[in-house]
Amino acid sequence: MYWTEFITIAAAHLFAVASPGPDFAVVLRQSVTGGTTTGVWTSFGVGSGILVHVAYCLLGVALLLARYPLLFNGMKYLAAAYLFYLGAQAIRASLRSQSIADPVPAETSTEPRRAFVLGFLTNGLNPKATLFFLALFTVVISPTTPLSVQVLYGLYLALATFAWFAMLSACLGRRRVRDWIQRAGVWFERGMGTVLIALAAQIALSA
Repeated sequence: MYWTEFITIAAAHLFAVASPGPDFAVVLRQSVTGGTTTGVWTSFGVGSGILVHVAYCLLGVALLLARYPLLFNGMKYLAAAYLFYLGAQAIRASLRSQSIADPVPAETSTEPRRAFVLGFLTNGLNPKATLFFLALFTVVISPTTPLSVQVLYGLYLALATFAWFAMLSACLGRRRVRDWIQRAGVWFERGMGTVLIALAAQIALSA
């Protein structure tokens, strides 16, 4: 009975999760600098962050954020500040190298808990994800859809997000791929830092 609704949700989510954004940038950096395990833990955090969006949509908090721009803007600026911090940290780390020719360390593994929290905050604070799930739960999902079915939708979205980014982590965290990317040395860190700061500016300045 709900297959049409589910297929619409899955298709919309596929396009959303595959598009470049903060989640992709963070998982990419984590996988290249820390390896597959670090990338997978970060992906697990990103997938878990989806549950935050699902929870407040089910509780009606998303509508509250939509009706009170001040609350939404507060969340938006918090997300921008967090991404700016991550970008600045990446650039700062690259400046510690003795010369431009110095490569990024071959293995700068991050402990699982820290990687998880990084992914969780990146997704959980993402205002674009807030808007996406607000549209999903108010336009695509019918008000008559049982709560239990909506919860299952949310679990699917979290698992699908984790699976997508875990797959990327497995590819990007391979030794050969990492070595190829790390030939750029500190420029990789500076590039990723610049991307994160640009994303922060885009979020902060978005209407």
